[in-house]
Amino acid sequence: MYVPHQFRFKDNAEMVAFMKKYSFATIVTVKDNIPVATQLPFSIDDSNGKLLLTAHFAAANEQAKYIEGNTSLVIFNEPHAYISPVHYDKKESVPTWNYIAIHAYGKARIVTDEQAVTNVLEQTILFYDAAYMEQWNSLPDKFKKGMIRGIVAFEIAVTDLQGQKKLSQNKTAVEKQRIIAHLEKSENSVETAIADYIREL
Repeated sequence: MYVPHQFRFKDNAEMVAFMKKYSFATIVTVKDNIPVATQLPFSIDDSNGKLLLTAHFAAANEQAKYIEGNTSLVIFNEPHAYISPVHYDKKESVPTWNYIAIHAYGKARIVTDEQAVTNVLEQTILFYDAAYMEQWNSLPDKFKKGMIRGIVAFEIAVTDLQGQKKLSQNKTAVEKQRIIAHLEKSENSVETAIADYIREL
């Protein structure tokens, strides 16, 4: 990822926090020199001194066949917003886009043990919908085993983490305030989220 100096994250902890907040990501793997991609919800665990990303494919998804033999790229990117040059002091300005993105690289390990696959599912439930766990626990074992047979669970040990937060850091305080004021008026929650991030800088 090309990251100009002023758009860098301060550290990995800040990137991990962003990944946990915006954890629906795109996993990209290469098959016969052609990239293939799937959008998946990820669980992010950095509790043991290393960064693990856990998710699962539908069993019919062919991409699962290629993730162990190749390095995968998982892209976390949300929110983003178009920035018009009308907010800048100089007339000779061009449009741009503010956004936040993280690229996580690593090789995947497919989880095959039935209990471990169950743990992946339950980890996903706890991460996204803890209130559903009571209902999940009440489901028949036959139904759960059917769910497990229908997925390919995997985890990626992240070996390289790159990130960029392009939030008008190269603009003046007055210009940034204009941008924030404009985005705050938007009915699009993604744009108002970018306004919040600019303000936090």
